[in-house]
Amino acid sequence: MTSIPKNVKLRRELGLFSAVCLIISVMLGSGIFVSPANALKNTGSVGMCLVIWMSCGLLSLLGAMSYAELGTVVNKSGGEFSFYQSAFADMHKFWGPLPSFIYSWVSIMYVRPAEVAIIILTFAEYFIRPFSILSSMTPETEHMVKKTVSILALGIITFINYTSVKCFIKIQNVFTVCKVTACIVVIGGGLYQLYQGNTKNLMTGFEGTTLSIDTLPIAFYSGLWAYDGWTATTVVSEEIKNPRRNILLSILLAVPFVTMIYVLMNVSYLTVLSVAEMTSVQAVAVEFGTRALGSFSFIIPLGVATATFGCALSVQFGITRLCFAASREGQMLEVFSYVSVKKLTPAPAVVLQGLLTLICLLCGDIVVLIEFASFLVWMFYGISMAALLVMRYTKRDVKRPFKVPIVIPIFVLIVSTVLFITPILNDPKPQFLIGLVFILSAFLIYIPFVYQKKRLSIVDNFTKFIQVLMVVVPPEKDETDAEENCSVKDDEGETEAPMIAAVV
Repeated sequence: MTSIPKNVKLRRELGLFSAVCLIISVMLGSGIFVSPANALKNTGSVGMCLVIWMSCGLLSLLGAMSYAELGTVVNKSGGEFSFYQSAFADMHKFWGPLPSFIYSWVSIMYVRPAEVAIIILTFAEYFIRPFSILSSMTPETEHMVKKTVSILALGIITFINYTSVKCFIKIQNVFTVCKVTACIVVIGGGLYQLYQGNTKNLMTGFEGTTLSIDTLPIAFYSGLWAYDGWTATTVVSEEIKNPRRNILLSILLAVPFVTMIYVLMNVSYLTVLSVAEMTSVQAVAVEFGTRALGSFSFIIPLGVATATFGCALSVQFGITRLCFAASREGQMLEVFSYVSVKKLTPAPAVVLQGLLTLICLLCGDIVVLIEFASFLVWMFYGISMAALLVMRYTKRDVKRPFKVPIVIPIFVLIVSTVLFITPILNDPKPQFLIGLVFILSAFLIYIPFVYQKKRLSIVDNFTKFIQVLMVVVPPEKDETDAEENCSVKDDEGETEAPMIAAVV
């Protein structure tokens, strides 16, 4: 390539509505439709189960508000990776950059591709279910069709994220509205059942509560895993219009909304399903639809398919930006931070995530991999709270348009530590050993290639090959982005207020 085109970089395409949809899309997956009963199993009563769901929503909101402050201080894509880099990288030559590398390595190479694979497999299962019933497929044929549909869905998702950010936004927003509509149908069915007087199961209240000090963290785990995704906008902050305003507002709008949806859907399920039925049926929403929605029951499998496809699309979008940010900082191959000249997307990072997810799909059952991720997630959230506390001192002069009370990150840090340690002490499983192995594998890469900065000769040839194949170049550095003022227009084209008042 004779010259590098100018103004090639990721653009700020996500306004407030799109940012809200991004959080909802990642948070609202298949869990609330398929198996929302884990909290009920661990609490033993309807009343305590609903308390746990509301408490998990509150804890997620507190954590998300802390992330909103982190996002205004760091103002870079990558979420936790960028927070760790900013807080710890300068503290020690070896140990400082290590937390950010471990997070990016584990997330990019293992956790997120496996998570997307699981979501896509769930999508395929519900997508083919009506055809399977109508054609009386054998289990072998159904398995083959499910794999085929999964691979095709992955191809479509990767193509969308590869082709255009604007295209992604439009499709994501449509799918988010559709999945929320499906949730509202379930809630409407539940309200009708309440109107009919079906309150027997709900009236049991706290009867049968089995929650104790030992089982409390496990019950929280069940709910918090369903809420995971509230960090979505901080991962893509460089592509959000007016981030200092819209990251915070998107969190304040999306997280309480999802909390309300989760609580009301659980109430709806309990109008027609007993505690025993809620904890035993495979697909709670499908069973609810059969009993309560009549001819509208087809909306449930359609809702699950819509929710999972949209969720997988948004999760892949986010992880490609983490890959982009880590590569830009020299902690992954540089070529994965390159941007397509024509499409203005991080094309190499998108293709990498597509290939890693494809490997997970072909490997078969990877549920154990996701189970180990749930305890690692809260370890990383805890480190993020520590990063916020550190930057309160090391970056005290940085202007913060939003500032959470110091007690909030301290509280979330304590809860994160308890959630991380409790499963290891109470119920050690092989999954935790898998997590340790993945972290140790990060050390094996970090020492020679990041700390010692060794470079294989094949890397240059690989970079040139990818540049020619995908027509990508290093993104242009725009100093004005780091100091972006808040006069950027939102989705409706209105100029926003310059700042949000700090919370004291």
